Amino acid sequence: MAADAAHAVNPWVALAYLVAGVLFILALRGLSSPATSRRGNRYGMAGMGIAVVTTLVTHSIASLPEIIGAIAIGGAIGFIIARRIAMTAMPQLVAAFHSLVGLAAVLVAAAAFLNPAAFDILGLDGNILVVSRLELMLGAAIGAITFSGSVIAFLKLNGNMSGAAILLPMRHWINLGTLGGILVLTAMFTHSPVGGPGENPLFWVVLALAFAIGFLLIIPIGGADMPVVVSMLNSYSGWAAAAMGFTLHNTAMIITGALVGSSGAILSYIMCRAMNRSFLSVIAGGFGAEASSTGGEAREQRPYKQGSADDAAFMLKQAESVIIIPGYGMAVAQAQHALREMGDLLKEEGVSVRYAIHPVAGRMPGHMNVLLAEANVPYDDVFELEDINSEFAQADVAFIIGANDVVNPAAKTDKGSPIYGMPVFDVDKAKTVMFIKRSMGGVGYAGVDNDVFYMDQTMMLLADAKKMVEEINKAMSA
Repeated sequence: MAADAAHAVNPWVALAYLVAGVLFILALRGLSSPATSRRGNRYGMAGMGIAVVTTLVTHSIASLPEIIGAIAIGGAIGFIIARRIAMTAMPQLVAAFHSLVGLAAVLVAAAAFLNPAAFDILGLDGNILVVSRLELMLGAAIGAITFSGSVIAFLKLNGNMSGAAILLPMRHWINLGTLGGILVLTAMFTHSPVGGPGENPLFWVVLALAFAIGFLLIIPIGGADMPVVVSMLNSYSGWAAAAMGFTLHNTAMIITGALVGSSGAILSYIMCRAMNRSFLSVIAGGFGAEASSTGGEAREQRPYKQGSADDAAFMLKQAESVIIIPGYGMAVAQAQHALREMGDLLKEEGVSVRYAIHPVAGRMPGHMNVLLAEANVPYDDVFELEDINSEFAQADVAFIIGANDVVNPAAKTDKGSPIYGMPVFDVDKAKTVMFIKRSMGGVGYAGVDNDVFYMDQTMMLLADAKKMVEEINKAMSA
């Protein structure tokens, strides 16, 4: 896959990679809005096509049939998975893809370490160049962390492992010690003679420690922090690719990796700000770890009002303004299509319908946006928290479907709450609140009870989200 030194200075190759880089930047810009996301995807596909073809033309390691065969096999697997995957399973698919990016970086670094001559990274003394040793070790370590961390994230998101924070004893000291060991051994590897290909054991020791720290960093993180974890792992995969780009003398990989790494880091910051959390606190422990470890049971049993689908349908049809707040429960129930149908029925009655999306709703950044887009909800009807929060005071109905922590007023009032300070929707200001959840027994991933359940203007609709919305639709159509 790498270009040799002669190809690296070829002006046409440099121009092709520059065009690919510009297309990648346009892709990121397009993906910043649902209205331009399709165009952004096309830009990204075009840029990647140019980068891949240019690299194939200038390759000097594997034979062309071998490379094309590998692309065909990988492409076929990816196509089949993409066709079969449910939109509700998109977070774990993204985590799985991140793990493959990390593993690819590890394999490339190992190949360069075992056969440095093929990668043109040998100095005059027969040792791997000092700068190349640093690139190798950084790419391998970051890739290993990305791989093992993404595997844990996949298992948590897919339900193969508990979504609750798993708190290991002395985890902070273990993590600091492991990270310190990685840094010290990397410095030793960089400044010590490597010897023959693959002879320095420090490479493999650092790789093992990096795999271990990936597991250790993600295991203590609870389900509510998964949007931050997914964006963080996305950033890691980008930096791993950028480091390998230097080793491979491949400008396109450097540009692409830097774009992915920086955009993922910015997105992680946005996610943390949306939860009023510091990035380091998320990585160190996990959101609401102590609370969620109690099993997520409601702490109080207070009186509440329970309604039916008929009650909800009647009140919705009488409303003038309805704001719908979707959450992870909607994704689990796959209720997005029924919800869109409900919105269409209300619009036919002359009701104003808008959708409010919290930045950390779901299990990956933009999870709710993806699901609503799949159901063909108009982009103009979807609003972010800061754009619509002031509208709840004028709304007749706040319709909450599967959300919890993002509408919990404890974030504003209870300084002892693990979600205190997190920006939330002001649903308590709406004239009527309809809250769909399976039962009163459970609470959100943060593990705290929600006062919205017990407000005078709240009607609890206890059922599977999809089933309840379908029943509401039938009642409105009757």
